[in-house]
Amino acid sequence: MFPYKTSFKINRDIKEPLYLQLANQFIVFIKEGNLSSGTKLLGTRSFAELLNVHRKTIVACYEELALQGWVESIPKKGTFVHGNLPLLNTTSIVKESVKKEKLKTGFSFYENNELLSKGEKKSSDMIYINDGTSDERLTPIEEIVRTYRRIASKQSVYKEFGYGSTFGNTKLRETLVGYLNETRGLQISKENILITRGSQMGIWLSSKLLLKEGDNIIVGETNYASADVTFLHQKANLLRVLVDENGIVTEEIEKQCKKQQIKAVYVTSHHHHPTTVTLSAERRIHLLNLAKKYKFAIIEDDYDYDFNYNHAPILPLASHDVNGNVIYIGSVCKTVAPVFRIGYLIASKEFVDEASKLRGFVDRQGDALLELTFADFIKSGDLDRHIRKVLKIYKARRDLFCALLKEKLSDCFQFEIPKGGMAVWIRLNKKYSWKQVYEEGYKHQLEIGEWYRYDIAKTGHNAIRMGFASYNEKEIYDLINKLVLVFKKLKAQ
Repeated sequence: MFPYKTSFKINRDIKEPLYLQLANQFIVFIKEGNLSSGTKLLGTRSFAELLNVHRKTIVACYEELALQGWVESIPKKGTFVHGNLPLLNTTSIVKESVKKEKLKTGFSFYENNELLSKGEKKSSDMIYINDGTSDERLTPIEEIVRTYRRIASKQSVYKEFGYGSTFGNTKLRETLVGYLNETRGLQISKENILITRGSQMGIWLSSKLLLKEGDNIIVGETNYASADVTFLHQKANLLRVLVDENGIVTEEIEKQCKKQQIKAVYVTSHHHHPTTVTLSAERRIHLLNLAKKYKFAIIEDDYDYDFNYNHAPILPLASHDVNGNVIYIGSVCKTVAPVFRIGYLIASKEFVDEASKLRGFVDRQGDALLELTFADFIKSGDLDRHIRKVLKIYKARRDLFCALLKEKLSDCFQFEIPKGGMAVWIRLNKKYSWKQVYEEGYKHQLEIGEWYRYDIAKTGHNAIRMGFASYNEKEIYDLINKLVLVFKKLKAQ
């Protein structure tokens, strides 16, 4: 006899109805084999008295089980576990899955060792070195929430709740057209812009449309790791070209063009990722001329256009493009906060049209209310006010970060003070390795992160990016002091 009284547990403090609590427990017992196929269940009156519940609760429970196909009711005989249920031949796994999270699949799937995985930060006591992110604590959340609430309270807002365009919200596209034409010297219309979920989506869409297995794309010898991985996932050939103090060396690009067909060149022209150098004016013109002559696409990732400390931002390649060779990618995420997944892809109409079709397969549409919010946020001048505010803060943080590095760790690091952006490109003394720094840092609650991804080409440059913008003054001192302690230990070894 199945031990009904001790097996079933009722919790009257939760919202789930009692009959569903019981039904779900019955299902577990049946799946585990404790109530086998054909077993007669206890009568509704007896079961109700046993659990001290109303008989209607048990009747509803049995009806739910019958609707789901777990039991069958036979007139004048009673309710039985369904006779046609197959035996579960993985009983031990089923029992285990109730107690533990599932770690292994019961099927095969295609893995990709090239893709990067972003893990969770494990401890609030740990200082995490990032590669240059904004400080989310400076997010103008009151302005954003106020705008969002005003838009959401409009009677006409319901028309935004359905399926929209794969191009993105029309108002945001029109607003960005005016804003980017004015601030970045572009000459675009609404038909040239596609709203994305950040820069990475723009890179992915571009790679899917440009590259097939065996196609050649030129990237910097040092390059943005996520872009490299995206192109490798398309099985493209990455042709690496030297990057010096004036950006990617376009003379080397020309040599490659003379030897083989090039489908695209990926550049972070404003502040090269990861080294932060700016592509010179001479090389910008040279690259545009090469694109026209050899008919390749330029994927221009302008990930941190707004952050310049020594001069006004340099206009992007896209502002000089008259031949339709540049795919210009940017985002609001880096400027405001990463949580707001709003970016854009700008190109010729025919490319944008095709990108919008492709986008519809992986992300049917964006968040219309958020996109409307940012349309107003930009149009009202709130974005520009936010940029002006954080520029002063980030410049002060850059100056403090670099001054402390020079004062306390000049024998360990070499670096140039970046003219813009949110990170410093730091070269480690050859006496040490980042693996050593990583391992020793962890002992002192300092997380270096995926240091190896900065040298996918395996050139041995021994450098990584260290962000400064997301740390306040106290945190910068704490970070530098931990680095000092780490190297004190390494030197003692």
